[in-house]
Amino acid sequence: MSGAAGKEPRILVCFGTRPEAIKMFPVVHALRNRGGMDVRVAVTAQHRDLLDQVLEIGEIVPDVDLDLMRAGQTLDELSARILTSFGKVLDDLQPDRVLVHGDTLTTMMVTLSSYFRKIPVGHVEAGLRSGNIYSPWPEEVNRKVAGSVSDLHFAPTQGAADALLAENVPSSAIYVTGNTVIDALFATRAKVEANPELASGLDEVAVRFADKGLIAVTAHRRENFGEGMQAIADAIATLANRQDVAVIFPVHPNPNVRPVMEATMGGLGNVALLEPLDYPHFVRLMAMADLLLTDSGGVQEEGPSFGKPVLVMRDTTERPEGIEAGTAKLVGTDRDLIVREATRLLDDAQAYEAMARAHNPYGDGKASARIADAVAEAHGVA
Repeated sequence: MSGAAGKEPRILVCFGTRPEAIKMFPVVHALRNRGGMDVRVAVTAQHRDLLDQVLEIGEIVPDVDLDLMRAGQTLDELSARILTSFGKVLDDLQPDRVLVHGDTLTTMMVTLSSYFRKIPVGHVEAGLRSGNIYSPWPEEVNRKVAGSVSDLHFAPTQGAADALLAENVPSSAIYVTGNTVIDALFATRAKVEANPELASGLDEVAVRFADKGLIAVTAHRRENFGEGMQAIADAIATLANRQDVAVIFPVHPNPNVRPVMEATMGGLGNVALLEPLDYPHFVRLMAMADLLLTDSGGVQEEGPSFGKPVLVMRDTTERPEGIEAGTAKLVGTDRDLIVREATRLLDDAQAYEAMARAHNPYGDGKASARIADAVAEAHGVA
């Protein structure tokens, strides 16, 4: 499989959200460094401001920017806009392959648009499964749809590869690569170490909370909106009542998240509610923190690289490797369980060390190069 006669195969890398951009910018660079391919980037910008932060640090200038973000958009409205808008991009660029990432609406709809044109799709971070189509929602189905169409599956772990094999994906189409988020993390950490100014915006809170144990928090999942988000806020507020603990919480701008957190914790002296952080600042935050509380997927993968225990505020996870390795633990949105498990890690040095020293199952920082080699091989690039 190659490009048109005498031409390099055109590879179109597509993403739309901040997490996708973090995990795909190393892939773009690896493809370009590999050579022999015409690599283009298209973004839907279903997350506008958050995406732009990563494009800058990742040194990626999109060839196509659809700028599809709208305030208050519904899932079906956004899906329809991505599908129809991206079809025009494909008709214009005529790629030989499309690469998508993970489990977003961009991933699913770009995959479908490519399928309608019989353009092969490679799926980065393929094979993650929670087994529950409503948790994570709608990501579990987004990822499964992408997997059903793709002909190259880049599984971050053997567990993800096994899930694909169980769904009758041919073993010859599956590549166990590690997770590209570790590539991005290593690259960004090196940049911050070389130029601390990239993450100097945390200097004030670092000084303010210098004598306290730090808990870093992220929360934004749709399935936690409502009672779950309030329970998370109540748990964090309870932990912040300890005089030896401080909470740093970059608050997601979603209206189902921010008002809850501000109403519950806005007046607490041991809590810093921050605007969303760009990736260099977030990498520094993970390095500063003693404990990570999150309902995110990426933090479950990034935390172990810093030797930080991760409490996952979800009932299920499509990333069971961290749970099995002991680097992460599911606590759901049960206020008392969140408080109890966090308190245990803060007070029990042995329990803390057991999680902090556990093996990181998510990669060695070379996933993107493996993906680039596999794509090149699939298109006959020497």
